[in-house]
Amino acid sequence: MQPETAAPAPARLDFPFPQPPQFGEVMEVRPGLLWLRLPLPFQLDHVNIYLIRDTDGWAILDTGLSEDEALAVWNGYFDGPLRGLKITRIVVTHHHPDHIGLAGWLCKRFKAPLLTSLSSYMSCRVISLDPQAFESPANRLFYESHGMDDSAARIVSTQGHEYLRQVGPLPDTFLRLVMGDTLTLGDRIFRVLTGDGHSAEQVMLYCEKDRLLFAADQVLERISPNVAVWAGEPDGDPLGHFLRSLRLLATQIPNDVLVLPGHRRPFYGLHQRAQELVDHHENRCRILTEACSDQEHSIAELVPLLFNRPLDPHQMGFAFAETLAHTNRLVRRGILDVVSRHDRYVFTARR
Repeated sequence: MQPETAAPAPARLDFPFPQPPQFGEVMEVRPGLLWLRLPLPFQLDHVNIYLIRDTDGWAILDTGLSEDEALAVWNGYFDGPLRGLKITRIVVTHHHPDHIGLAGWLCKRFKAPLLTSLSSYMSCRVISLDPQAFESPANRLFYESHGMDDSAARIVSTQGHEYLRQVGPLPDTFLRLVMGDTLTLGDRIFRVLTGDGHSAEQVMLYCEKDRLLFAADQVLERISPNVAVWAGEPDGDPLGHFLRSLRLLATQIPNDVLVLPGHRRPFYGLHQRAQELVDHHENRCRILTEACSDQEHSIAELVPLLFNRPLDPHQMGFAFAETLAHTNRLVRRGILDVVSRHDRYVFTARR
């Protein structure tokens, strides 16, 4: 699970449900639409789960971590407020553990199909089938080449093993959701949207008739999702993908939708929040540009400028990867250059 960065919500957002449901409680958002939450063992201590009325039952959107506490809460729901409900489909927005972790368990329990994007399904399967990739020397060298000291790099480079502990086996088959598809759940017709940056092909669902947008982690109130560069794609531009996805949402989806996010509260004010997130990341780009205008810096030296608080090794890995996402964006824009100095990369302003 990624530590998100603070991106304060503007005052003009409207929160129709100021108090979220407690763990074990279910809140009706609209007729045929339920909201519940599952616990996470992180600073961000919950993930939102939605149940959408289907033709002959209910579809579940996202699943929680594969760990004992989440399983206990799910069982409490199924023995309590969700008792007797038929579950028809399991829809997963993206491959991060808090969203896909219990997909296999739910599919098996209810004999329900899994619906997600190809990138989400394959990312999870590849990680599960090649756990030794986290032990690769190239993974550690990725961090060391950007200035991380050897002891921290050894810890950070193996943190992917947490993923394996937090995600249960997926079904052998799935139904693919693609940008532009329509998905009918009960009497609601959803348009499938996909966003990038936080996770490749992250699925969002938009119901025009009811003005509902299940936004996953693409648009959250108060925090920005982690946008990160990893060892497998060291020159990637996830921040560019993320900013383009936000701008596309603002042009394709009306501002009066109820945004149902993967964490925290549903809200009105999609366009304002999307712009707030764009501004947040552009400001971080300016901070790094100014720093590299004075002298060249490694990523390890730049991290404290964006994350000015103590970071444990787990948090450092994500902060490191997000800082690199910003410098890579600046390189793509022609604002910074990346230079190799004695097997170490540094970033400097382009002259």
